Amino acid sequence: MGPPRRAPASKEAPSLRTELLFNLAFQAAGALLLAVVTAALVPLMWRTGLGLAFLGVLVLADVGIFIVFGRYLVVRLVTGPMDALVEATEAVAQGELERRAPPGGTRELDRLAASVNRMTERLLDAQGLLVRAEKLASVGRLAAGVAHEVGNPLAAVGNYVEVLRRRGADPDVVSAIEREVARIDNIVRSLLDYSRPRGGRSEALDIGSAVAGAVALLDAQGVLRGVAIRSESGSEVPMVRGDRAALEQVFVNLLLNAVDAAGTGGGGRIDVRISAGAPAGAPLRRGSTPGGAAAATVIVEDSGPGVPEDLRERVFDPFFTTKAPGHGTGLGLAIVQRIVHDHGGRIDVGASSLGGAAFSVTIPAEEPE
Repeated sequence: MGPPRRAPASKEAPSLRTELLFNLAFQAAGALLLAVVTAALVPLMWRTGLGLAFLGVLVLADVGIFIVFGRYLVVRLVTGPMDALVEATEAVAQGELERRAPPGGTRELDRLAASVNRMTERLLDAQGLLVRAEKLASVGRLAAGVAHEVGNPLAAVGNYVEVLRRRGADPDVVSAIEREVARIDNIVRSLLDYSRPRGGRSEALDIGSAVAGAVALLDAQGVLRGVAIRSESGSEVPMVRGDRAALEQVFVNLLLNAVDAAGTGGGGRIDVRISAGAPAGAPLRRGSTPGGAAAATVIVEDSGPGVPEDLRERVFDPFFTTKAPGHGTGLGLAIVQRIVHDHGGRIDVGASSLGGAAFSVTIPAEEPE
């Protein structure tokens, strides 16, 4: 689902109060003028015997003008915009999630429409976070069950492979079996990492240091050779509360994906940007206001092929991968999302200014004592 359409509010819209006062004053002036004309003409018409009838017609005309003009005024300034607002909210309730309330034509009703639109967007974001949390929980329980059921037979297979080696089985066959068993074991361990609750040490930490630790670890292993990596940190980035090892695991996974996407043949680029605040329209589960300074955001960008827009919602699903068969289990980003969610944050993917993918991780700032 694309970004919601906001109804633009006119900055120069007139005030509802001014409009009502001006139009009512105009209407009262017209009624007063009609009364003056009536007072001047009735004595003349009275001599012809038509004075009473003429007076009645003028009174009826006066009342009619008040009713017609008053109704037009109320419909144009109040009930019409309110009906449009109700229609928009009913449309959202019926599933038209991109529908937004139109401007009301006056400053007061424009503010009301903008407030309703902000409320709608935040409710939709909160609903998305809730669905994501339920999905993570259900998949986590499934992953734990699968890992348990597969782990025991896998251990038995490993024992049988050792028996085959001792009995002089073909070494190439035994090595191939061991390699595939190790691959299955890696998937099972990843499933356990995904499903088990995070009980690590929670502490106040500088998220920039966690990013630096992940970069240093991969650099020491030689993983970052062949790519140019640049780090940039903004000012006044708040401290966050979390498990340093788990957050370093998040950034290690994101950097490894960026390296795979950018390529190691030379010319690949990775940018890591750290800033204060949460992206607009990205509410967190605790302690932050979108666009405010009550969160820290890390964006990892690469110069690779990027993630197609129709796949961006699926890249965090367990076992979904865009890599070639045998080059990924599809659990890395699922584990990353689980860790970020456990820290009360969120992770999003979009297009990078380098031409590839941009993964943004937003963690709420540490709440003051």
